Amino acid sequence: MLVRPRIFYKFFVVNRETEGRTISARDNRREQTQINEYIRAREVRLIDETGEMRGIVSIDEALAMAEEADLDLVNISPNADPPVCKILDYGKYRYEQQKKEKNAKKNQHVTEIKEIRLSASIEDHDITVKAKAASKFLQDGDKVKVSLRFRGRERDYTQLGFDAMHKFAEMVSEFGVIEKEPKMEGRRMNMFLAPKKDKK
Repeated sequence: MLVRPRIFYKFFVVNRETEGRTISARDNRREQTQINEYIRAREVRLIDETGEMRGIVSIDEALAMAEEADLDLVNISPNADPPVCKILDYGKYRYEQQKKEKNAKKNQHVTEIKEIRLSASIEDHDITVKAKAASKFLQDGDKVKVSLRFRGRERDYTQLGFDAMHKFAEMVSEFGVIEKEPKMEGRRMNMFLAPKKDKK
């Protein structure tokens, strides 16, 4: 019975974050990418270093081909049956994966909900200032919750609140649209605005 020797590979990845740092197969195991002797399947669907599909081969044959090419055997599709493995330079592959992830995070915007508080008797200057702030939030791609609390007898004049809400929505209409119409919840009235899709 052929017993594969346990070989520990070390890979050197050059980029601004990890320059000068040695990355071992043990480090990689924590990242869940199966490479070389950590691939436990008996057979794999092999893609060679030129990108050619070589079909289903034994893991020993795949490892031997990777060693002959002085490259690594990387499991690129562990959920397939059998798993798909490719012969490649793992250090370069890992660097490219990190670069893709970094670019994806850079282009991803996490939508937040910002809150603007009004009052039933808000003056024109104050509502203008708050509308400018809300417009900036909407331009940044965030949603805006507009809340208005009725104090004391103001609860008897809810129409003033609805009027203030609709006036506010009109003032920011260049950048946002009403996602949820003004609605009373206890002594508080809430309205939600969402960014216009064509406004960034």
